[in-house]
Amino acid sequence: MNTGIRFAALVPAAALLLTACGSGDDSDGPTLTFSNSYTDEHPHTRCGIELVAERVADSDAGFSIDTFPGSQLGDNTETFASVMSGDIDMDVQGSAALGSAYEPIGVFDAAYAFDDADHMFSFFDSEASDDLKQGFEEATGAKILDVWYFGDRHFTANQPIRTPDDLSGLRMRFPDSPIYLANAEAMGASPTTVAFEEVYMALQQGTVDGQENPIATIDADNFNEVQSHVSLSGHQIGSQMIVVSGQTWEQLSEEQQEVLQEAVTEVREENRACIEEAEAEILAEWESSGAMEVVDDVNVDTFRDQVHEHFLSTLDGTELELYEAFRNVG
Repeated sequence: MNTGIRFAALVPAAALLLTACGSGDDSDGPTLTFSNSYTDEHPHTRCGIELVAERVADSDAGFSIDTFPGSQLGDNTETFASVMSGDIDMDVQGSAALGSAYEPIGVFDAAYAFDDADHMFSFFDSEASDDLKQGFEEATGAKILDVWYFGDRHFTANQPIRTPDDLSGLRMRFPDSPIYLANAEAMGASPTTVAFEEVYMALQQGTVDGQENPIATIDADNFNEVQSHVSLSGHQIGSQMIVVSGQTWEQLSEEQQEVLQEAVTEVREENRACIEEAEAEILAEWESSGAMEVVDDVNVDTFRDQVHEHFLSTLDGTELELYEAFRNVG
């Protein structure tokens, strides 16, 4: 079974000590490693992987989970490779990142693919998603346990963005990923790819004019210090897949598999509520303090119509079928 011994080379000394001590868990069964790239205070940690670990511990099913937030087991671009190899048991990964291993799943991050989080969950829970999950598992050897909500992505700039025309002439930072760059094209933006760690400086120095991210990320990385407006375009319903190594899954008993699956799925709504509560508090603070002007009259219908027309004419094959399947699930 995958334990701290198996992946010792990946784990800092403090994390190794935590694993060796079993995090205070007296279980003689296996201890699974569950990683993410977020801080201790991010909802995907405190209302995500930590809650899954607690539910598994409470189940007394003969196994436990050690959590490693903050990229302790490697950068976000590295950890899924470790899941595929079995060196890390579980990970929280964005759909676009997983698309590098199984291209169709990246379409989950297409602009306006979903109307809201309920729409996204409805598709994931439907039979229409079965082929996607199976194809992903066959291609990667990893299993998707569930999808968690990451928050809607919105634009920031030093001016309001209400329609696609308002993006004209602006150098907007987008992640260097095929689906994100396709989103930029679909919305009429001029994308500039900048590493996330360099976005603040790029905005401060004016090498890019704006960027797009969920509210919690905009706040956590202090983009409000270098941007005056946040425009609530909601152009992407952010999703994060909870993945488990196929090797790990097969080594769990049927009962343990059920416990793990139930824990991840039960946490989904609490995790979403945690994110939505944080977003509401941040927006209220920005409005009251004037830290950012909140533009809440974005013409979302115009954006959505333009994007749908673009993707229906540019996607093909499995990706087009998947995009259309999204739209056909109520």
